[in-house]
Amino acid sequence: MSIVITGATGHLGRQVVEQLLARGVDPSTVVAGGRNAEALAALAGLGVRTAHIDYADPSTLEDAFVGAEKVLLISGSEVGKRSVQHKAVIDAARRVGASLVYTSAPKASTSALVLAPEHKATEGLLEGSGLTYTVLRNNWYTENYDDTIRQATATGTILTSAGSGRVASATRRDYAEAAAVVLLSDEYAGEILELGGDEPWSVDELATAVADVYGNNVTVNQVSTDEHVAALKGFGLDEDTAGFVAAIDANISDGLLAESDGTLSRIIGRPTTPLTQYVGELLGQ
Repeated sequence: MSIVITGATGHLGRQVVEQLLARGVDPSTVVAGGRNAEALAALAGLGVRTAHIDYADPSTLEDAFVGAEKVLLISGSEVGKRSVQHKAVIDAARRVGASLVYTSAPKASTSALVLAPEHKATEGLLEGSGLTYTVLRNNWYTENYDDTIRQATATGTILTSAGSGRVASATRRDYAEAAAVVLLSDEYAGEILELGGDEPWSVDELATAVADVYGNNVTVNQVSTDEHVAALKGFGLDEDTAGFVAAIDANISDGLLAESDGTLSRIIGRPTTPLTQYVGELLGQ
């Protein structure tokens, strides 16, 4: 029997594999799947089995899921296609009788978050699948602000339309540890877990964290959503990407990423990574 990690060639998936191995899981019982051949080769170097998995090609799922006991479905990256792709994974898991863990979004079934609809649809598929499953409703990744942090050190400013909204972010390592714990336990079967960082923060606090670590003043340039889209397009982003970034900031302004009840830190048995600590690690301080 095996634990299959889909999307293992991405940043989160690889860290889940590493967390499983750190907990003493036999590498031969882990199947790391993804589309990136180079990344799969690197994962093979950890001693795990690898498989080419493409959510859009169900035949790859059939091969990878042979003997699977548990499957971690890391949500796909192709917005607009994810519900169909996730259904293929759920169907493949059902055919082999595997239980499934899915990475979703905060309050996916009720939230107005721009990312929520496809996650809501996937959770609906899971509910009707007959599978034993657990939903990890991961809040924002702190790593999503890597470019913002680096640009702040170069320009001394952060452009945002998030207002005073707060973000209960955590690092990929925090979420990867939680995924590993859930995969190795039956305690969370049937649960929908809202996961987020212990200390939600605002963009002003992000600016302060960067300034404290880097040693220079960082100011926050608050603009409207329309102004934000126009500025991002001026920086070279296409219309869809600029609109998405600004929509996320609007969601943050509305408080849709602000909540955290400590579930993530309870699962991993330690506090989530503080923002200032992460900024220091990123900037090598």
